[in-house]
Amino acid sequence: MPDPAQLGASLYGPATHHALGEIAAGIRLASVRSLIICTEDSVSAQHLPDAMKNLFKALHRVKTWDGRFVFVRVRNPQILQTILDMPDVERLTGFVLPKITAENIDDYLKPLHKHPHCVMPTLETRETFVESDMYGFLRLIEHPGRRSRILSMRIGGNDLLALLHMRRPKGRTIYETPLGHVIARLATIFIPQGFSLSAPVFEHMDDPKTLSLEIEHDLNHGLVGKTAIHPNQIPLIEQHYKVCERDIAAAVRILTPDAPGVFRLDQSMCEPATHRPWAQAVLSAARHFGSVKHAN
Repeated sequence: MPDPAQLGASLYGPATHHALGEIAAGIRLASVRSLIICTEDSVSAQHLPDAMKNLFKALHRVKTWDGRFVFVRVRNPQILQTILDMPDVERLTGFVLPKITAENIDDYLKPLHKHPHCVMPTLETRETFVESDMYGFLRLIEHPGRRSRILSMRIGGNDLLALLHMRRPKGRTIYETPLGHVIARLATIFIPQGFSLSAPVFEHMDDPKTLSLEIEHDLNHGLVGKTAIHPNQIPLIEQHYKVCERDIAAAVRILTPDAPGVFRLDQSMCEPATHRPWAQAVLSAARHFGSVKHAN
């Protein structure tokens, strides 16, 4: 299973795309770290048969390699089973599961029992707003048979805003909407239990300044990776995942086996007992995305 930090900016594309085969093969968009082929919201009901035919033809061309992953966002458990029955399905890294709740997750996981694929459930239903429901869902997925399948949890920002009869306003990060405190709560529920969370899509392609600010908030909430809806968003998103050299130096010192219990570095206190998870995340990000001299 990949390290969730490797996914970077996950590019969504509809399964109806005319060049799906070339994209799946890495002929187009070869630099995309994680591709998510969507058969759900981005495909209307009348176009679903065409989308499935297009996916069927593209599967044998799917190519993954170290640092490149291909997922399919399925529409429902029945579509998942249909895809699992297709030739070359083993070429896929895994599946994104939409609108996941405690009531339907096993409907998605049961068809996978003979397959090695990982999954990324998406939190985007009314239950996401209810703290007790999220703790109940957490208890359910902590079972080893489910936990071992889950690569990361995705936050479906647009679906959650739709439940509030809202659309993301231009010039505002998602943290300036009612979802700000929801994301913070999800982070405190799932991340301490070892599940990673990825950040919602930024749907406006003409506002890089706000996107950049939102990514900073994503990182400050402990989110790993972000959904992208256009290739032009990817360089900006992943630029923020580069780690400043000062943080790398601190992380190395913190993880040194003979590091003191507490020490001062660059006028900040370093305490290995509490800063070790941060240091490990810093070095992981540096391995995948590189470094910069100064913080973004």
